[in-house]
Formats: sequence, C-alpha cells, structure tokens
Amino acid sequence: MGGHKAESTAAVISYIEAHLDQKLDLGAVAEGVGYSKYHLHRMFADTVGITLHDYIQRRRLTEAAKLLAFSQQPIIEIALAAGYQSQQAFTAVFRSMYKQTPLEYRQNGAFYPLQLAFALNKNPTAPNMAAQKVFYAAREDLPDLMRFIPLVVDGFPRLDKSAYLRQAKQYVRQGQALIMRDGPTIMGAAAFSCQAGSIDFLAVHPQYRRYGAARAFLDFMARNVFAGREISITTFREGDKADPGQREAYQRLGFAGAEFLTEFGYPTQRLILPPQKEKGSNGR
Repeated sequence: MGGHKAESTAAVISYIEAHLDQKLDLGAVAEGVGYSKYHLHRMFADTVGITLHDYIQRRRLTEAAKLLAFSQQPIIEIALAAGYQSQQAFTAVFRSMYKQTPLEYRQNGAFYPLQLAFALNKNPTAPNMAAQKVFYAAREDLPDLMRFIPLVVDGFPRLDKSAYLRQAKQYVRQGQALIMRDGPTIMGAAAFSCQAGSIDFLAVHPQYRRYGAARAFLDFMARNVFAGREISITTFREGDKADPGQREAYQRLGFAGAEFLTEFGYPTQRLILPPQKEKGSNGR
C-alpha cells in the first residue's frame, strides 16, 4: 500500500488546496508537483478512489457552496472563482451535484460539503482482510470517528457533522456501531438498526476501499446482527453525478434496488440484500 505513495498524494492534495482559486487541471497540477500527467492520474486515483479532476471539481463546488451559504458575494463571482466561464455553466454543474440551483441553495441557508480536503494516513498498511477484525465501537473511539467523517462525507448527501456526532454517540451507547482499524487509523465504520433491519451508515476510508473492508462489515452484520434477515441500506439514485461510487459498491456486495426515497430533501433509493444462506445449509 506504500507510505511513499500516500505521502506523495498528500503533497498533491496540499498543492490543490493552495491553488483552488487558480486554473487547475491535470496538466497544471502535474507541472506544479513535478510528476508526469500519467503518473499523477494513476497515483491519485489509486490512493483516494476518485480521479484528480473529480476531486478538484467537488472541492471547488464545496467552497462555492460555503460562499453561497455564508457570504453575499454575487453568484457570478463565485462561479468565476470556481473555474466556470459563466453563471449558466456553474449553475448546471452545481445543480447536478447539489440538486438545487445556486440561488436556491443560498436561500436555504444550510451549508453541507460534497468533498472535504483529504487528510491521508501517511503510514498505511496493506491489511490482510482475512485476519482483520470488526469491533463494536466504544466511547473512546468517538474522537477518531469524528476525524474519520471528513474522509467519507462524499458518500452521504447532506451529512451534518454535529448531527452525526449526536447520532454516533447513540449508536455506540446502544452497541450498534462497528469499526475496523489500521493502528490509530479507522479503516471503516458502520452503524445499524436491529429493529429496522437497516444499515444506517457504512463507510470505508478512501485508502482502504480496495481491500474488502465493506465486505467484512457486511459479513459480520449478516452473521451476528441480521442472521436470516433481509438487510436494507439507502444510497444515491442511479445516474446521480454526486455519487462517488457508493451505489456501485453496494451492488457489488449483492444489494438490489427497491423503492425511491427522499431523505432530508435529497433523492435517494433504498437497496435490499436478501437473507444470506448459512454455509452448509441444505445438507451441503
């Protein structure tokens, strides 16, 4: 997994953050950090799970949303600062990601991010998932969980950090929160509702998504929490441009589409995983 790659990607992220108000594309960033475009593209996507272009776009839209919510700066100025040549172009992209026009977002007055700046683990391991354990989260895990949230906020439309903290405390108190660790770093976290038969939160640190952590959580819950029961989870609707890949990841785990929902004003869809058969059932 390589600490060197993580350190190099962290340096790229620092460069992007320092130049968000300037012209930024793959070529400009590659020149700024001294890598070839091919190497930069591959390294960045391998480390954080999305392309450099998508990361920059999501970060700029997040900063634009912050200005819309907390300033009176004209929308056309915000659009130009975000790298768009017209308010019309900015509005089209903003609406596809936030499900509101910039003006509607400003009028609603509530800020929530699409993408916060990644703070990477510079000394990650390549975990042996067969030996990796899922633990029930305890109160002492809450500070690390709060540091984990900015890394996965892209997968949860309109996630409010303060509301999540209150809810996380409740899940931990009720014994309905799970974590996996790579030393001091939380690799992933999950929260569930036994009564509703639902996974209410399932997220994996970007640097660990390729190692099967989501499958480990699901297998643990299917075996120890929802044995013999259907499991539900909600995610982005098909074709939602704000989806960083969450829906596809759930489908790879075996979930299938169910009813459409609107949660906190955001269009989502409920997915269902049928009851898992016990290994060795039917006499096998």
